[in-house]
Amino acid sequence: MNIIIPMAGIGKRMRPHTLTVPKPLLPVAGKPIVQRLVEDIAKMVNEPLDEIAFVIGDNEQFFGKEVQQHLLEVANKLGAKGSINFQTEALGTAHAIYAAKQALNGKVIVAFADTLFRADFVLDASVDGTIWVKEVEDPRAFGVVKLDNQGFIEDFVEKPENPESNLAIIGIYYFKDGMALRKEIEYLLDNNITEKGEYQLTNALDSLKNAGRKFIPGKVIEWWDCGNKNATVHTNQRVLANANGTPLVDSTLENTNSTVIEPCYIGKNVKLINATVGPYVSIGDNSVIEDSVIENSIIQTHSTIRNANLENSMIGNHVDFDGKANQISISDFSTQRFD
Repeated sequence: MNIIIPMAGIGKRMRPHTLTVPKPLLPVAGKPIVQRLVEDIAKMVNEPLDEIAFVIGDNEQFFGKEVQQHLLEVANKLGAKGSINFQTEALGTAHAIYAAKQALNGKVIVAFADTLFRADFVLDASVDGTIWVKEVEDPRAFGVVKLDNQGFIEDFVEKPENPESNLAIIGIYYFKDGMALRKEIEYLLDNNITEKGEYQLTNALDSLKNAGRKFIPGKVIEWWDCGNKNATVHTNQRVLANANGTPLVDSTLENTNSTVIEPCYIGKNVKLINATVGPYVSIGDNSVIEDSVIENSIIQTHSTIRNANLENSMIGNHVDFDGKANQISISDFSTQRFD
């Protein structure tokens, strides 16, 4: 089984945090988004992983050697070979997948790295394909699937004006025959078949379906977006809420007259001084929280927070913050003080 993770975007909606770190490497409950994604998929696959192919941009500022090495280590920890593949132009979802064309062979999962999920089904690798979906109240903002009377997917509709289905596509796909998908994408590229100037995966899916391939929906229980600050903080909350008793507070915590209201993630060598933290707070390694109350927030590594009363906030690495602000979003290597 191969996994392809397209993640070449620079994450404009997550600025200022993505000015220094690619969005898929931002942490949720102590782990980068992309790492959580591939680990969750690996649990559902129930068979060995051969290759995890990461598709990144060629922007050295965001995807330099350190980022590439981290991605390779994520694959290695799951027993798979990692590969780094470059998408030099943003020309659509099919174009991004084709950047890792060597992995389009045999059984393949394609997962776009800006979403996390919770599901209770195990992948049936014997079917032609599975599209991960989630029931939503208003499908008009999403790509949706329509099912026939036997439960197979009969149509893919992008942002329907008059939806006949509420099953939104969350951006994760399984293909039993990766080479067949590769040939359909090559047909799109060779014949310049685009939608609004981009080569789209949905066109390849339609061609596979019309050729007789049967796709089924894989319904997830929850679908968590990581597209902007508020969504990422909410995703952090839901991941912590579903930790199911997993210990998330490191034993190196130095607690001085402070209270931790679980669930929280607290990394190594964190200091809490006269603070109340939680619920739903993630604090990265070597950070200090002093004379503060913090809930429902993400604080990354080597940051110091003093005299704050924060909620729904996201603070980067190496931040020095002192103040009374209620909701903030501060990027790496920032200093802010308020009287």
